[in-house]
Amino acid sequence: MDHLFTVEGATAAPVAPTALAAEGLLERQHLQEWVIAHPQVLGESVLVITAEFDRWADTDGVPARDRLDILGLDATGRLVVVELKRGTADRDVHLQAITYAALVSRFDLDTLAQAHRDFLKGRGETVELDACRQRLLDHGDGEWSPELLQRPRQVIIAADFPKQVTHTVVWLSEMNLDIDLIQVGLWKVNGQLVAGFTKVYPTPEVEEFTLAPARIEAKAAAQKLEERTRARNAVHILVDAGLLPDGTRLRLVPRHGVPEAIRESIYVWVGEDTTRGTAVWSNNTGSPLTWSADGKQHSPTGLANHIFTSVTGRKADGIQGTTWWDIDTDHIPDTVDPDEWAALAGVNLAGLAKQLRGTGKDWTSLHTLLAAVPAGRWTTYGDVATVIGSHAVPVGTHLAACGQCPNAWRVLNAAGRVSAGFRWTDPTRTDSPADVLAAEGVPFDAGAATQEARLTLGELRRMLGG
Repeated sequence: MDHLFTVEGATAAPVAPTALAAEGLLERQHLQEWVIAHPQVLGESVLVITAEFDRWADTDGVPARDRLDILGLDATGRLVVVELKRGTADRDVHLQAITYAALVSRFDLDTLAQAHRDFLKGRGETVELDACRQRLLDHGDGEWSPELLQRPRQVIIAADFPKQVTHTVVWLSEMNLDIDLIQVGLWKVNGQLVAGFTKVYPTPEVEEFTLAPARIEAKAAAQKLEERTRARNAVHILVDAGLLPDGTRLRLVPRHGVPEAIRESIYVWVGEDTTRGTAVWSNNTGSPLTWSADGKQHSPTGLANHIFTSVTGRKADGIQGTTWWDIDTDHIPDTVDPDEWAALAGVNLAGLAKQLRGTGKDWTSLHTLLAAVPAGRWTTYGDVATVIGSHAVPVGTHLAACGQCPNAWRVLNAAGRVSAGFRWTDPTRTDSPADVLAAEGVPFDAGAATQEARLTLGELRRMLGG
């Protein structure tokens, strides 16, 4: 961030930068704690495994005084090595990061689980080793690839970078080694310190047009990494999109990772206790499923692994649990339209995530679009979702809960009827949206708004400026 201003109407006053050292802020006690508390500065969905790690094997020849600042795990199952400098980075900082990446590339799941437990214990949180192991597995949705562990991503955070560092990092990236450079800035605004983190390399354009083609031609492990990086964890996608309301019922349908014979055994096992075959969704990226059989929260893959082991007595290997859970469309949440909900029949969590990739919960465009819908016209949840890049179900859920959506009564289901999930923001209102629409000039036939008054997709796009 090159320039920061305080703004008061048409007047913008520049804010002079300061530095961590000038403000008495330290690398370990302050900068490191900021990153641990807000790992999103390291990239999408990063879990901090440990910090200040120095338990290197003697055979590696690394003195114990050499400490890895932060070690994380992203949702693709790839380690993230973080090197921190509160001032300008040393000219050889990238060599430090590469050394640590080489060392952690030999770690296995048990080593990482032990490091995570020790890290949590040092911060006053007691967690069993098995629970730490499962937390790491759940973060990658159960996918655990030794090939990916051997290719850590490196992140260097500093106040500035010498040209020697940036030039070397660019070359290393072209050689298929992933190193991110993030600049930390500090300003004092009205007596309050403000910190900013800016990714200075690689920029999105560099990643897309320069680095990606080189990695596509790299060895199989790099290809696998690119595919999994593009395909974000299904649970994170669903939570970000807000498609499934809390309380959504799910049905167990074992698929990925098990042959037909074991599937049949699982169905027999579920038949002995039908609660084993259902779960309830909550919008929690860590453990979104509450299993009806034990009332405990699980990740989709963690629960699938547990079920597999309960039935077979063997350890599961490579199950993609998000394919095991289908939407139970027989149970309709109060906030959704039944017709739109029925369209999800037979769809599993992984399939939904593929449909929703790139969808988020920023409803600014929805509010803008609804404000432009004129009296005497109506639209549908599905058409609105298409125009704003969402899905009919989260659109309906948002309209039912939002107190700021304009003209919400002008959104009907595909049949032109008021959704059963519609709610007035004013709970004292007793009139029907159909009555309001009729008063605005929308014709109705047998209780349904006529298609002649329905806005086309083209009209909706023009209203949004598209």
